[in-house]
Amino acid sequence: MKGTAKKTRTGVVVSSKMQNTVVVAVERRLRHPIYGKVVRKTPHFYAHDDKNECQEGDVVRIMETRPLSKLKRWRVVQVVKKAE
Repeated sequence: MKGTAKKTRTGVVVSSKMQNTVVVAVERRLRHPIYGKVVRKTPHFYAHDDKNECQEGDVVRIMETRPLSKLKRWRVVQVVKKAE
């Protein structure tokens, strides 16, 4: 039996104040089922940043992983774009 594919998300780092941890906001847009208005949903994910290279405003790609702490279930795979 093979393992399942890991989920990946792309989002913006909103906090990097913790050691080896960043908070990533992943925005997605969906249409309301009844009213039809486009609604933004922005969940925040705690991700493991092993090298402490991410800063606020960076666009990063994160991947699902085993639980690393109480809240961390994701890790940073790559920095797509550095903040200006």
